[in-house]
Amino acid sequence: MNNDIAAAAAKIQKYSEKQNNPLSIAITGESGSGKSTFVNAIRGIDHDDDGAAPTGCVETTMEATAYPHPNFPKVTFWDLPGIGTTNFPAHQYLKKVKFEKFDFFIIISADRFRENDVKLAQKIQKMKKKFYFVRSKIDHNIQDEKKNQRDFNEEMTLKHIRDYCIQGLQQQGFEAPQVFLVSSFELHLYDFSLLHETLERELPAHKRDALLFTTPNINNEIINKKKEAFKAKIKYLSLLSAAAAGVPVPVFSATVDLGIMAAVVMTYVLVFGLDKPSLQRLADRTDVPYGALVAVIKSPLALEKITVDLLLKVISLMTAEGALMAAEEVSRFIPLFGIPVAMGLSFAATYRILSVFLNSLAEDAQRVLEKALGLETSV
Repeated sequence: MNNDIAAAAAKIQKYSEKQNNPLSIAITGESGSGKSTFVNAIRGIDHDDDGAAPTGCVETTMEATAYPHPNFPKVTFWDLPGIGTTNFPAHQYLKKVKFEKFDFFIIISADRFRENDVKLAQKIQKMKKKFYFVRSKIDHNIQDEKKNQRDFNEEMTLKHIRDYCIQGLQQQGFEAPQVFLVSSFELHLYDFSLLHETLERELPAHKRDALLFTTPNINNEIINKKKEAFKAKIKYLSLLSAAAAGVPVPVFSATVDLGIMAAVVMTYVLVFGLDKPSLQRLADRTDVPYGALVAVIKSPLALEKITVDLLLKVISLMTAEGALMAAEEVSRFIPLFGIPVAMGLSFAATYRILSVFLNSLAEDAQRVLEKALGLETSV
């Protein structure tokens, strides 16, 4: 209203940041269970990347350490020391790690869940917090069984491991425990998808997107969930665009629209893992050449820093959507009805442009995933 474009842009940025709720996830378990490897995997990074949690065959975590997600630092994965170590005895564990700051706990074991794991789970339960049992290093077990069994059956092996863990927990007082079988090196296999679905279902609604947007693209279902979550927000962003169009100042609406789009599209690129650092990490993890992943990408917005100039260039190639933006600026000069018409056109233009960008980037994410997993590209 004061014709202050810089202030308007700042308010848009503040609005965008409000959509990202903080989330703190605690990863704990006994020494050597694979906690640090899991922390790295769930953040989509390798053990030798900058900011990776140190890993090793002995306890490498000496104190509770925060590892923010590389693209969304408000989502933090805490690598906690092994329960029952000298510095963190079981009876003082929750107090020492300041349990109250965590949204939920993931308790990891590389074989059988032991007495300390059960004591920790029971204490977490008393504190009204959520916890989840994860049996790690499943890929190692599968490889070992393949070598040792002539009539190897993967499904039966997984059932045996799960039943063994569940029976151990039942013997120590848990009536119906759920155990998720996970390989930190192959998140797209086994129970990681089920773990994500369970976390998503049990988290408060305002924190679900934070979890979803930081989850690695392990399958097309995750990518589609991200797409639908973004799609649900487009109408609100379009309403914000329409409100700006109600300000009777030439070019102001277009400036606001482009500011909204730049912030939102950059988030699309990061969440779908289509920025250069994310693609390089994926290439390193999967041993698929970076160039091969880039080759399946079609959107001109992927791999780029999203700027107003880039958006203008891309929108200029979109005939119908570009025409809507142009018509909006012209319509505001129509006596009496100009501003309402401009608001409607602004809503339509923002909605259509963001929808086109979202669809193209989601399709790119699917193509990249399929290439990384060695599947035939179908999108």
